Amino acid sequence: MISEKKRLYKQPFISRDCNINNSKLGDYTEVGIFNFFENVNFGDFAYTGQFCFVQNAEIGKFCNIAPMVRIGATSHPVERPTMHHFTYRREMFGFDDKDDDEFFQRRESKKTYIGHDTWIGHGAIIMPGIKIGNGAVVGAGAVVTKDVEAYSIVAGVPAKEIKKRFEAVVIKKLESIEWWNWSYEKIKDNFNDFLLDIDTFVDRHYEGSGYNE
Repeated sequence: MISEKKRLYKQPFISRDCNINNSKLGDYTEVGIFNFFENVNFGDFAYTGQFCFVQNAEIGKFCNIAPMVRIGATSHPVERPTMHHFTYRREMFGFDDKDDDEFFQRRESKKTYIGHDTWIGHGAIIMPGIKIGNGAVVGAGAVVTKDVEAYSIVAGVPAKEIKKRFEAVVIKKLESIEWWNWSYEKIKDNFNDFLLDIDTFVDRHYEGSGYNE
């Protein structure tokens, strides 16, 4: 996880023993130790804890991912006589001179979307093709099999909504403000506003955003 003494910069910080494949990391990002990324877009300021496994995913900005999280868990071909990977990793076992590219393409097409300013709790599993809305919280150990609405808190196996973080009008204003798209300089200039209560923050920043109650 992020160290108290650590200073992050625009260049992504990748901890030791990570395997990053076909992935793009945004500014001020941090990847924890022993992480595996494959086909991932990792938004600005997002970070992961230790031992995370992320595949075929779009991760929003300012996403907080605790240790041992699994995002985009891939599937085996349950419709075949065997689920073993020798049917699609054919070269490995000498059964063919090429792998089952169509199978891998189907898996990669099932993108998982994690919204901005989300918190994915320790050991959570998010299945492929799921969409997690902005500002949502996924509880530790949850298994998410359905889309999660913005600013919802979900937990359990399978994950179910417990409550919304804020009232509907506040959520709409936050979605309209889109502070996660502000520049580094604008966030720094308005840093103290992020320490305010939520009602004061949205009333201060939603004006002129085009939102109509």
